[in-house]
Amino acid sequence: MLADRTTEIIVCCGSGGVGKTTTAAALALRAAEQGRNVCVLTIDPARRLAQAMGLTELDNTPRPVKDVGAGGGTLDAMMLDMKRTFDEVVEAHATPEKAQQILANPFYVALSSSFAGTQEYMAMEKLGQLHAEAVDEERRWDLIVVDTPPSRSALDFLDAPDRLSSMLDGRFIKLLLAPAKGPARLLSAGFGIVTSALNKVLGAQVLTDMQTFVAAFDTLFGGFRQRAESTYALLQARETAFVVVAAPEPAAMREASYFVERLAGEQMPLAGLVVNRVHENGADGISGADAESAGRKLEAGNAADRMTADLLAIHAERMRVAARESRLKRSFSAAHPGVPTASVAALAGDVHDLDGLREIGQLLAGQSQPTP
Repeated sequence: MLADRTTEIIVCCGSGGVGKTTTAAALALRAAEQGRNVCVLTIDPARRLAQAMGLTELDNTPRPVKDVGAGGGTLDAMMLDMKRTFDEVVEAHATPEKAQQILANPFYVALSSSFAGTQEYMAMEKLGQLHAEAVDEERRWDLIVVDTPPSRSALDFLDAPDRLSSMLDGRFIKLLLAPAKGPARLLSAGFGIVTSALNKVLGAQVLTDMQTFVAAFDTLFGGFRQRAESTYALLQARETAFVVVAAPEPAAMREASYFVERLAGEQMPLAGLVVNRVHENGADGISGADAESAGRKLEAGNAADRMTADLLAIHAERMRVAARESRLKRSFSAAHPGVPTASVAALAGDVHDLDGLREIGQLLAGQSQPTP
């Protein structure tokens, strides 16, 4: 996938806490060291990993990662600033006067900072911006790797563009813009009763801020819908590859399975599944049952025997965990035959530097194989 120059976008997605950011960064680094010019868009990297990549703040600016490019490639990295991305959309599609009105509006400030789905929508907005920049600047990057936002559902970032654009051009918003002339006077009169009630619940200033925002934002409504459609087209293109990331836990694997089915339903290209933090069997010659049996016999012995019994108990537990994880992976493969998979072994510590990312990249490259 990384060596295929026709792949221009990689989207790492999955439920929260499964290692999406680390996987995205590892893929980006490996591609850069194979000679590609890469930009990785991260959402919420761990502090030490962010520092290793030269990311110290949210500023929406791709910055070169040092000590990368021995193979002739480059790696730029950036952290998504959700509000700044929303501001950039407003500034790019409104007149300076309108943009100033919108950016200073309290309702807009709340919407751009905390509305459900805004972060997911802005991640896709930033992807579109980076892709356009890559093309406009004579192929500044030939690969963009996207880390999708941590969400309760791995599907949120797919639904967010449509959800946000639907909210912005929905019936309630149109009512706020309803003219007070002609046949609409009856509607406005009726709506006046509603606004009076809302004033009591929300406060007059909140509703006034909302109406002021909507009036200023009116010219931009159609653009949100259009860009949402453009984003979907970009995600469905042959040049895009989705990597579903999971952990070997029942909930994460169910989410991954559902997401694979959703991607197929949306006709979006799936590259494969990455299962992070997999426990290996270790001493394969000793079964879990044998370890437990031997441990029980040694428990009443001397200090060395008891220490050995403790080690055997740890091995038995590890074997049980490995067996459970293996069953989960087999179940996924049975439900989705032909989906390429890669298992990444659980490491002793967190990945917090470029060497750790290189190790993850090597594991991904060495273990990835199609399921039969």
